[in-house]
Order: sequence, then C-alpha cells, then structure tokens
Amino acid sequence: MSFVPRWGSLLHRTMSHRFVALVLGLALGCSSTGPKTPAQAISHSVRTTATGERILTETVWLDAPVADVWAAYTTSEGWTAWASPKAKIDLRAGGSILTQYDKSKAIGDAGTNRLTIVSYVPEEMLTLKADVAANWPELLKQDAENLCNVILFEPMGKGRTRIRAFGLGYGNSPEYDALLDFFAQANAGLLAGLKRYVEDGVRSEF
Repeated sequence: MSFVPRWGSLLHRTMSHRFVALVLGLALGCSSTGPKTPAQAISHSVRTTATGERILTETVWLDAPVADVWAAYTTSEGWTAWASPKAKIDLRAGGSILTQYDKSKAIGDAGTNRLTIVSYVPEEMLTLKADVAANWPELLKQDAENLCNVILFEPMGKGRTRIRAFGLGYGNSPEYDALLDFFAQANAGLLAGLKRYVEDGVRSEF
C-alpha cells in the first residue's frame, strides 16, 4: 500500500504497504441513520484517550446485507475481490489471513503478509493483529505489540450494513499524525473497492 509523500523516505509506494494500512488504520463519522450523500458513505476520525493513545476509526455504509459483507472479509474469494490479488483465509480464533500482493508469487512465498485472527463472532465482529514485516516503518515495529484492529459488522435494516473498524494502540506524536493521515487516505480508496464489490459485484483490479 502506498504511503503519502509527506511520510518521507521511510515509506515506499508498494502494494505490501496497502496491507499495513488495511490492518492498522481502520474510523467514525456518520450518524446511526446513515450517510446523507454518497460521499459520506466512507468516513473517518481520530481521537485521543485519557492515556494519550490514539484510536483511528473508519465507518463504511454499504447497500448490501451483512452476510455478503462478512463474506467479503472472511473468505478468500471475497477478500481477493477488493483487498489483495491473492489470499488464503483460515477463519477461526488463532487462524490467519495470508495475503500476497505480487501476482507472480504464491501464498507462502517471500512477501506474504500474515494477519492473525485474534477473535471473531460470525457476522458481528472480527479482531485482527498483523505480524511485523521487514517493510514496516520503524515506528510501527516498535509499537507492534500494542496494535490491533477491531471491526464491527452492523445490520442497519433494509439490506444495509454499517462497518465500524477501530485501529487501536497508536501513539501520540507528529510521526503518528502523518501515519494516521495516510491510513485514512489509503483506506478510503481501498474501502471504495469493497463498496463496489458488495453493492455491484465489481472486483478490483490489482
């Protein structure tokens, strides 16, 4: 996943960085009645806790039933429609989501990324934690043990679903400000692909 230029030379525009943003940068902004315009269907915010930790939340409204949205996150067929060209998913507590962004390589080859499935409740909640990769920024490597993503799947009636994804464990610094700004921008494009897939059946091209 490519990083915004302001983040500097630590980050490069590679597909594997897309994985980092998806896992760690997911936030809030719409009311419970849904977005007023299509542009508000994907929104985000950052808040600071009393202990100084940052929470990045991303909210996505989808005109699709929760079962379809859940399948897009938790099956290999669904994941490869919007998140990465190759994936292998073992859906269980302690299971994993393995992804590969190099289409010439297989899952398990160099460059494979791993998400650990910490916990889940079918069609309701998914908690993910990323394994540290060599191409991660040093800032994330240092705080890797604190970082995770909690994703809530909420049926909103009339075949609609709201996703709220919480990126937890971020620090409070100018470096994190730049990183969280990148995550918000990168995920907006990525989640637009999710929206196209579950609403219209259009798979993303990688």
